[in-house]
Amino acid sequence: MGAETKIGLVGIGMMGWPMGACLAKAGFTVVAYDARPEQSAAFAKEVGGETVSSLAELGRTCSIVVTMLPTSKIVSDVLLGEGGVATGMAKSGLIIDMTSGVPDVTISLEPALNARGIAIIDAPVSGGVARARTGELAIMAGGAEADIERARPVLEAMGKVQRAGSLGCGQAMKALNNLVSAGGFLIGVEAMLVGKKFGLDPEVMVDILNASTGMNNSTQKKFKQFVLSGAFNSGFALDLMVKDLSIALDVAKARGVPTPFAALCREMWASADAMLGKGADHTALALLSERLANLSLREDEGVRN
Repeated sequence: MGAETKIGLVGIGMMGWPMGACLAKAGFTVVAYDARPEQSAAFAKEVGGETVSSLAELGRTCSIVVTMLPTSKIVSDVLLGEGGVATGMAKSGLIIDMTSGVPDVTISLEPALNARGIAIIDAPVSGGVARARTGELAIMAGGAEADIERARPVLEAMGKVQRAGSLGCGQAMKALNNLVSAGGFLIGVEAMLVGKKFGLDPEVMVDILNASTGMNNSTQKKFKQFVLSGAFNSGFALDLMVKDLSIALDVAKARGVPTPFAALCREMWASADAMLGKGADHTALALLSERLANLSLREDEGVRN
């Protein structure tokens, strides 16, 4: 571990809490801040560490601050808004933005932070709540190599780090990773529906896919566990998947890359989000495909009307 052992953490949510717990387990003193003061207080009581009453105080207290927040707009406000982290942070501070954010927004924050002597890297994660708890997240880091190396002891307490490139590359890679994951999930569900109508058992289909070239993360870790079981509780929200897919398409559009299949994929996920409403798990996308097919993948459920 490096000399910097006091780490600020903004965002004590479903991911931030277990990630902070991994930092504490690794020997860092976590200084927690959340928009809900009771949440950061509960974290400090249950996991350990400290709390602060303001973002500026967090900046004064810690030379490294991690943000794990819903959107880049919130990150921007937290860092550069009135009384934000940057207003209190000394020169040579480092921001590690682990939000699944908009890369071009993150890039736009750098000049104002650099003017204060503060560096920023982006380091979004893949692996969900389960791997956040075990400290086995895949972390995609973007930024100057020296800044990533400075952040490495902090990041390695939460998972495996890969440098994706310059600032913003981590967030672009995260959005594109989720695009690939979303496409694999959607096509797998449709294949299982076709197979069931033909007479195949969906569980047998998953076993065969996992021994064949159709294998992907969804066939391995989602279909039996969360779809065929009817649990739909993987811990990653449907609306967050739609957000990531929208980011991926915006990155493509800004750079003039046509993405017709990705656009259709995003529309399917957005339709499921509209149908199922706030709070739905992303694996519940299968319910949209089932409704379109008028067929359920679960043995104990009949044809849907």
